[in-house]
Amino acid sequence: MSDPMRPRASLRTAVVWEVLQDALDRRVKATGRESLDVLDTGGGSGNFAVPVARLGHRVTVVDPSPNALFALERRTAEAGVADRVKGVQGDAHGLFDVAERGGYDVVLCHGVLEYVDDPAEGVRNAVAALRAEGVLSLLAAGLGGAVLARALAGHFKEARQALDDPNGRWGTGDPVPRRFTAEQLTGLVEAAGLRVGAVHGVRVFADLVPGVLVDTEPGALEALLKLEEAAAELPAFHSVATQLHVLGETGGTGATGDAGETDGAVEA
Repeated sequence: MSDPMRPRASLRTAVVWEVLQDALDRRVKATGRESLDVLDTGGGSGNFAVPVARLGHRVTVVDPSPNALFALERRTAEAGVADRVKGVQGDAHGLFDVAERGGYDVVLCHGVLEYVDDPAEGVRNAVAALRAEGVLSLLAAGLGGAVLARALAGHFKEARQALDDPNGRWGTGDPVPRRFTAEQLTGLVEAAGLRVGAVHGVRVFADLVPGVLVDTEPGALEALLKLEEAAAELPAFHSVATQLHVLGETGGTGATGDAGETDGAVEA
């Protein structure tokens, strides 16, 4: 994913970015501090860390890939936010070897649960990194989106296998180790002690629409973005989204309302 402000990339990020910005704004108002401490687990080259830092917040990015962290360093320098972003090598399992327990206002856990051995432990660690009042932004691959995509491509046996597989995999060639339903993700968040503030479907249509149509049809990109934002809020579309975004909040934070009332999205 590129900068959420860039039009084409915004198809993948706009929903999540809107939700995240709103959560950050609410935390700023609640704490009275203009600059928050944000932990981005699995943050890679800074797809979210850089725009969050541009808002004035301090971001710690934890990622197991040295190459991603090198790209992060270059990217933050180019964006002029190197003083507000710190990259450290680590993973969700050993999070507190490199990050502070209970030290962050907001924790991002985007594209991590698909790859960890124990998703419940991954969520518990993310929650344990939060301060007494804080917000967790959780983004993971959706089961229904993969099933729909395989079926529409004519791979019906693979679509069925993904439906039946406990990890939502369509075969040995599937690059994603694990996918989730909205119920599974909200269950993990609640089991870790957070209240679910919002649930959104991400990339409900964007991965199914031919790119040439979006790139060449006048106004198509903007119209598709508006459609994605509207569908993201409706629980009926969560079951077919490529990704699912859950906002978890500690008991002391202001809620966004019932699940499905804000927005969510990012890179696969």
